[in-house]
Amino acid sequence: MTRRIAFVVFDGMKMLDVAGPAEVFAEANRFGAGYSLTYVSPSGTPATTSVGTRLEVGGAVQDLGAVDTAVVSGGDVLVTEPIPRSLVEAIQYLHPRVRRLVSICTGSFALAAAGVLAARRATTHWRHASLLARANPDIRVEPDALFVEDRGVFTSAGVSAGIDLALALVEGDHGPDLARDVARSLVMFMQRPGGQSQFSAPLTVQAPRTPMLRDALDLVAAHPELDHSAQSLAAHVGVSPRHLARLFAAELDTSPARFVERTRLDHAKALLDAGHSVAETARRVGFGSAETMRRLFVARLGVSPSQYRTRFATTSPRNSSGSLR
Repeated sequence: MTRRIAFVVFDGMKMLDVAGPAEVFAEANRFGAGYSLTYVSPSGTPATTSVGTRLEVGGAVQDLGAVDTAVVSGGDVLVTEPIPRSLVEAIQYLHPRVRRLVSICTGSFALAAAGVLAARRATTHWRHASLLARANPDIRVEPDALFVEDRGVFTSAGVSAGIDLALALVEGDHGPDLARDVARSLVMFMQRPGGQSQFSAPLTVQAPRTPMLRDALDLVAAHPELDHSAQSLAAHVGVSPRHLARLFAAELDTSPARFVERTRLDHAKALLDAGHSVAETARRVGFGSAETMRRLFVARLGVSPSQYRTRFATTSPRNSSGSLR
């Protein structure tokens, strides 16, 4: 059975959002799958990618015949500029005509503009997940997910997560054995450990309006290793624990304990990135023990501290003086 996959492209789209998933489907054909790949744009004209490559297309979206799966690529332009009406209309045209509608990375913003994600679960690149949620309160955004499926609509996180999603689609179509062959051939995980929180940037917080809350935040950021119970933080700024909790909730939409936890987690990630040991990192950021830190990493990031360190520590071999070999 041949399944036709249509990639919807537009000016400013990310090249990897198309090339990555397309390679997965093409590789699957080597192992017996039957995918036919086609590339279309809303107007039928070629698209210029984010790296300047001109991508030829086979025509306009509305000229397509029968299609099994439509894949909408992402691009920074979908976040920084108004989404073209032609792209929105193309998605609205495709949605009822395909078995699966897929977005890669910020392609979720185009799906949202077309009304496709209303009352659905979805994800996008971690950097833009909060914006997607704020702009579309009717969407249940899952910021840590690598990809999400809800009633035939699939959304994925950052660009490489589109490759993970494509492999999952292959597995759904042809089973785990063929998908495993594809994963081995492309040297990729069948299921990547952890979610996209392990890739996210450190917590950034807008300066609170209340001076005493700013003092509490500054103390935690400067000395994560100290005792930062609600009682000790409240005593430091001269208010009751209940009043401090109200300030955190009103201005930061979190609790003191969750803020301390996230701050310590960010400090721990930075120390592990720099090559520090798990035990030393746990001590320096105030987790008390390596096991406590391990449980939190697994719960929040889906990987252990040692796994995180292996993935994100520097890849450049250095000699004893610190210079590149």
